[in-house]
Amino acid sequence: MGGAVDLHSHTTASDGSLSPRELVRLAVQHGVRVLAITDHDSTDGLADAMDEAQKHPPLQIVPGLEINCDVPSGPDGGPSEIHVLGYCVDWEAGWFQDFLAEQRAERRQRVYRMAERLAELGMPIDPAEVLALVKEGAAGRPHVAQVMVNHGYVRSVREAFDRYLRAGGPANVPRKRLTPADAVGVIQRARGVPVLAHPGLAGRDDLIPDLVRAGLMGIEAYYPEHSATQTAAYREMCRSLGLVATGGSDYHGSQPGKASNPGTPAIPLGVWEELKARAAQARGGSAR
Repeated sequence: MGGAVDLHSHTTASDGSLSPRELVRLAVQHGVRVLAITDHDSTDGLADAMDEAQKHPPLQIVPGLEINCDVPSGPDGGPSEIHVLGYCVDWEAGWFQDFLAEQRAERRQRVYRMAERLAELGMPIDPAEVLALVKEGAAGRPHVAQVMVNHGYVRSVREAFDRYLRAGGPANVPRKRLTPADAVGVIQRARGVPVLAHPGLAGRDDLIPDLVRAGLMGIEAYYPEHSATQTAAYREMCRSLGLVATGGSDYHGSQPGKASNPGTPAIPLGVWEELKARAAQARGGSAR
C-alpha cells in the first residue's frame, strides 16, 4: 500500500503512459485517497479521472497541472529549468484553456525543431510519428525519445535524454516558456495554489525568495528523488516562509528513474488538509 496522498501524477494527456482511468484504478490499488492530476500544460485528463474516481470512493481527484519554466543559467553556467505546479485551479475557464492550448501548440512546434536537429545528427525521425504518440495531449521530449528508441537510435528513453535531449544536449531545442513568476501569476489568476515542483532536482533554491514575493504558496518537499535531508530542509523552509510543504510521486508509468507506483513516497493526509486551506485562501473563502 502507498501513501494516502499523491499530489503529483501524469497521464497520457501529457507524458504519462497510463490513461486517466488507468491511473485512477492503479492509485486506488496502492491506497491513495487524494490524487492530483498534474499533466504538463493540459487538464484534458481531469474529466475522465474524476468520472472514474466516482466509482472508487472515497478517492478524491485534485485538479492541477505542471508548467515548465526557463530561468537564467545557474551557478554552473548551464541551461536551467524549473517547474511550477498549480492546484485547485479553475481549469474549465475559457481563458485558461486558451492559455494551455497556446502552450501545447508551442510544444508541437518544438517537436519539428528537434526533428530537424536530429536529422542533422544523422537520426531522422518523422514529427508525425511523435505527434501520433501524443494525440491531443502535450508533446514533450519523452515522446521524441520514444520514437528514437523505436528507430533503434538509442536503447532507452533514459539514453536518449542523457546523450541528446537533456538541457544543453545536441538535439534539445529550447521552446518559448514562461518565467516562474509568470507561471505563478497564471495559476493565481486561475484561483489556484502555485507550488514549486521538485526543487532538489532544479537546484535553484536561490530563486525561492523572489517566487514567494511573486505569490508562491508551497514547495514540493516530499519527492521520490529527494533525500531525507532534502525533505527535512524543504519542510523547514516551508515552515520559516509560511508555505505549504506538498509532495507526490511524479508518477509517469513504468519509466526508468521514476516512482514505481502512485503514493510513493508516503505523504501525510494533513498535507492535503493544509493545501485545501491554501486553496480556500486563493479563492478568498474558507476550506470546505
